[in-house]
Parts: sequence; C-alpha cells; structure tokens
Amino acid sequence: MTKKNYRLLFLSTPVGALGSGVGGGVELTLQNAAKALIAKGHEVEIVAPEGSVTNVTKLTQIAGAIQTSAQTQVGADMVVLPQNSVLENMWSYARESQDQFDLLFNFAYDWLPLYLTPFFHRPIAHWISMSSLSPVMDAMVSKISALCPDAIAVNTRACADTFSHGDRLMIMGKGIDVTQYNFIAKPDIPSLAWVGRISPEKGLEDAVEAAQASGLPLHIFGLIQDQNYWLDIQASFPKAELHYEGFLSTDGLQQKLGQCSALLMTPRWVEAFGNAVIEAFACGVPVISYRSGGLTEIVRHSKTGFLVEMGNVSGLIEAISKLDQIDRVTCRQQLESEYSLEVWGDRLEKWFAKLISN
Repeated sequence: MTKKNYRLLFLSTPVGALGSGVGGGVELTLQNAAKALIAKGHEVEIVAPEGSVTNVTKLTQIAGAIQTSAQTQVGADMVVLPQNSVLENMWSYARESQDQFDLLFNFAYDWLPLYLTPFFHRPIAHWISMSSLSPVMDAMVSKISALCPDAIAVNTRACADTFSHGDRLMIMGKGIDVTQYNFIAKPDIPSLAWVGRISPEKGLEDAVEAAQASGLPLHIFGLIQDQNYWLDIQASFPKAELHYEGFLSTDGLQQKLGQCSALLMTPRWVEAFGNAVIEAFACGVPVISYRSGGLTEIVRHSKTGFLVEMGNVSGLIEAISKLDQIDRVTCRQQLESEYSLEVWGDRLEKWFAKLISN
C-alpha cells in the first residue's frame, strides 16, 4: 500500500510569539514535530502569533492580544479570553482553512481549542504540554477524550496521571534533532547548568544554593519571567558564581550546555517532561533532577544522572560530588535510541493516521 502524505496545520501556543522563548519548551516541541514529519514526506504549515519566526516551514502570523499563560492561573475555574484574542483569531483561521488540511495539531494548553474539537470536520490532535493545573481544563480534557478517543496526547505517564481520566490520554514522548547537538566527552572547566523559565515554580534558588555549596559556577539559560524573583535569588546567594546566559537558540544553547559537568533540574511542580533533559543528554551532559513527574521517566538513576527528592538541596550537593561515576557516552546513547526525531516521527505519524482514518 502506498503511504499517504498528509497536509498538516500546526497551531502554536498563544502565550507569545514563536521564537521569543515565552512559550517555553512548547516552541521547541512544535518545531521538532514539524521537522520530524516533514522528513517523512508530510506538508506542514505553522500558525503562530504575530512576531513569530521559524526556519522550519511555512509560517502564518496572526495578530491579536496574547493569552495569559496557564501556569499563572493554577486552580482557576473560569475561562479568560482578552478582547481581540490571538487564540480566537488563530482558531478562526483554522476553521476557515481546515479543508486544505488532513489534520490540525494544537499546541495550546487552553480550554478553547479543546472545546472546539467536535465542531470541526477535520480531526484535531492536541498536545497537552503541562500537567493538570485547573478544574476547568481538567473537565474539558476529560470531556474531549471521551468524545474524541485518542485525540489528546501528553509527554509522559506521570503527566497523564495528573488528569481525572488520564488513562484515556496518549503517551507520545518527544524527540529532538540529534544532528544539532555536539557530543562533548569532557568539559574544559567543571561547571553546572540550569535551563528554564526563571519563574518560582521552576525552583532556581535550589540549584543556586547547591552550586554555591559545591563551589562550582552555575550557567543559567532561559527567559526571565519574574524579575523580582531573579533579583531575590542573586541577593540571597551572594557567594554563588552565577552566569546568566539569556534565552539562546538551539545552536547557542548546545555549545554552552555541552561544556557543563551536569544539568540541574529543580522544579517545584509536577514537570510534564523537561526538554532540557534530552538536550543535555544529546551533548553528553548528565542530569541531576528532582524526582518530579516525567523527569522520573527520563533520567536513569546512577546511569544518565541522579534523581533526588523534591526540595532536598543536600541531595543535589551529594549528587554533584558523584558526577564522575556517570559515563557521558551513555547519556548520548539514551537520547539517540529513545528521543531522536526519527523515533518520534514514527509515533506521531501512526497517531495521525489513526485519527484521520476514524
């Protein structure tokens, strides 16, 4: 049987322009998914807020007011849309152009795209990038997963289990372009890394405390979302050697991350996946992580890093002292076998084929 090539419309996160870093790991996930499927012969168009940039495929920019990020509305039981919402405008474009595509792929962690799913006559696949944060989202995920079986996917089983009907959700993992990351067998100077949005739920202060106690410099990569939080951290740990590197492109990040002895992952919430972990593995960098959500399904304790109980800074410090026990080659090998674009593209393609044939 001849394989069918699909026409796919990807709808980006509405919380910020693609390429800005505001969307966190969702931005990288979307573009890697596009690359994986284009490599398999499918056509992809990306729809994203005005000001977006990508070199992956055709991009349609949509004007409108940016959506408030879901992690700032933990526990909210209402739906909020600004006037002239970019989310609404993106989905108006999707409705008007849906006949040009075989499937729509939603990357917004938001109520509206889920609600609209049964009203479209083209199938919609949803990528849920975070764990359950609010009752109104949880209820809509449950409703749509019952109405449209297999339409919703998450990164890990730990993420799925935070939802009321998590057993209905697809577990799809992730993938990155291995060729974009250089393996570094041994860094020139011992140092640590931390990657993520600089915001309280990411727990940067624990990584800073561990780095200060260990006497190692800490390179911090990511967008500063909470300036006061960042200033408080610097004031609280005056002896820590901190290097804020900013939000970097994939190439810029991998060059600096690869020269680090380990990546610290210190989330104060249930981390759904953690793109930075597999990016670190691609460079050969082991990961010291809190035992949180999907991170426990990625980091192999004592083989590709160490898992520490959440909030246990002394555990982070102890793990840092054991880094010479980790073979950096093993980190790269795990990435290649489990998280390459080829492996992930196969999973996405099978998922879409199932939804399109229903």
